[in-house]
Amino acid sequence: MAADVVGGILLAGITLYAALGGADFGAGLWDLLAGTTARGWAPRALIDESITPVWEANHVWLVFDLVIFWTAFPQAFAAVMTTLALPLWLALAGIVLRGAGFAFRKEITRLSLRRAAGATFAFSSLMTPFFMGTVIGAIVTGAVPADASHASLAAWTSPTALLSGSLFVSACGYLAAVYLVGEAARRGDRRLRAYFTYRAQAAAIVAGALSLATLAELNNASPALYARLTGRALPLVIIAGVCGLAVVALLAGGRRGPGRHSLIRVIAALGVAAVVWGWGVAQYPVLLPGTPVTLANAGAPHATLVALIAVFSAAAVLVGPSFALLFRMQSRRLLGEGQHGTLSAAVMPGRTGLPPSAQHQQRPSPERRRGPATRGAVLGTIVIAAVIRRLRRR
Repeated sequence: MAADVVGGILLAGITLYAALGGADFGAGLWDLLAGTTARGWAPRALIDESITPVWEANHVWLVFDLVIFWTAFPQAFAAVMTTLALPLWLALAGIVLRGAGFAFRKEITRLSLRRAAGATFAFSSLMTPFFMGTVIGAIVTGAVPADASHASLAAWTSPTALLSGSLFVSACGYLAAVYLVGEAARRGDRRLRAYFTYRAQAAAIVAGALSLATLAELNNASPALYARLTGRALPLVIIAGVCGLAVVALLAGGRRGPGRHSLIRVIAALGVAAVVWGWGVAQYPVLLPGTPVTLANAGAPHATLVALIAVFSAAAVLVGPSFALLFRMQSRRLLGEGQHGTLSAAVMPGRTGLPPSAQHQQRPSPERRRGPATRGAVLGTIVIAAVIRRLRRR
């Protein structure tokens, strides 16, 4: 019983990372596809302002999942980490490179290096979800043996694994675009709202097509899991599909408003959560398909599992409200004051980050560039000179 509860906790952590961290990775996709420096400055600025306060916090769920998996189910953890070492290392490298590129492109002053840092951020944002998807694809097809002793290239390069990687990338792009539609609407930017609405709809269609292709391929690669996906997990599969269709329909609707966009975000996240839990329900209680490794026989001692449940309960009380406060402050634009345009400054030739045609209009006049002390000194000098002239005339 305790092992089942911990398995549910692990799946909940994966869901949170997919819905929150996945959107951050998807933002890198739209950063990459935003176009040239001049054309893409506005969407890149919105992406930067939206994810800067939260992107590091969302990795908490990845650390949480790894610790739970390692502590609660060490045998399965060792098998996965051994067989799929290469894609896991590549996913980790993507996380590191993504963070470095995102941070350094704001600080570097040389344009060519700023562009290189931006490209690093964008490409690594695709790299991590893709290789994470191949890991899941390898697990569900039974390519991870219980007694793994060496890494396997064939385990994560099967058609199912590669389709899963592509599906992860498209799902991240879909979530990011939906979230950015809401951010643009909150700022009253109709052009960016339409810009990301089109991309959210396109990503939803691509993700849906890849989902069907992955499901069809899974019928050949793992008939038992496919039967459970279309059996006991079918309601969750249907929920995922309905959520995707609902998001596309709502985005195409004419009515706009903060409440509507919040609803669209919730539905999109619910659809992704349904996919994750559909996989969990279909695979339950097996941890490694094709092996006898299950939640019950591969779990840590009962006392350890109970301790993990207690830790999760404490984390839910402490971390949950903290995340809620973080996102609440972000939605009200109370974070990152004074950092507006930091991405723009990183990707545009000029210091302001605005298009070249607008940089001249935005350049402050000499008087505006003077500080308060300088203006006071100038004004005092003018007054003294006027007094001296008046005294001389008398």
